[in-house]
Amino acid sequence: MSFCDTIWQELAPLRRAILAQPFLSELADGTLSPDSFRHYILQDSLYLAEYARVLAIAAARAPSSAGRLEFSDGAKVAVQVEEILHQGFFAQFGVTPAMVQVAEPSPACLGYTGYLAGLAATRSYEELIAGILPCFWVYWEVGCAIKPQAVSPNPYAAWIDTYAAPDFGAATDRVRALVDEAAAQASPAIRQGMATAFRNATRFEWMFWDSAYRQAEWPVGFN
Repeated sequence: MSFCDTIWQELAPLRRAILAQPFLSELADGTLSPDSFRHYILQDSLYLAEYARVLAIAAARAPSSAGRLEFSDGAKVAVQVEEILHQGFFAQFGVTPAMVQVAEPSPACLGYTGYLAGLAATRSYEELIAGILPCFWVYWEVGCAIKPQAVSPNPYAAWIDTYAAPDFGAATDRVRALVDEAAAQASPAIRQGMATAFRNATRFEWMFWDSAYRQAEWPVGFN
């Protein structure tokens, strides 16, 4: 069994917990609070800006042309999603330029992006791309799981359609193949580090949606 298949099966309980998130079930049935989604989309915009930078670093460190192309394309797509999907939702849910200007990362967002940046700065290429993969794979699983359940019309249909699209699934498969290829050539110690990176990033995926649902902010302010 490949590295990705093994770790994916190991994390089945965590994946079930993600799919059971009220944020996602309410998004599918169209009842999610606009305030929770507004919090999510602002945080996701901040996340994707940093994720694009991490993907660009992965592209620069990739040993193969396939890796360089895939991660550089991924960085471009992350920026495009931020510009197109988010701008549409900003208009739909009343997110003003002033709100975007003052938005700061929540603890979950800063923790996730900081973790990925740490992988990019201090860990191996193999560990970095293992940490990158859950953002693709978990979103693909979520999109495919909730699309058949989603009500229509649904105020969140564009989000669901984006992550259930075959093109997004194909991109996930390509990144997964790169991770498996890297794992097959890695030492046992590096493979262990890859598993840790994948687990932690998947944990952050759960935390991100939970944080958005609760509209979590920093527990202590400056005033």
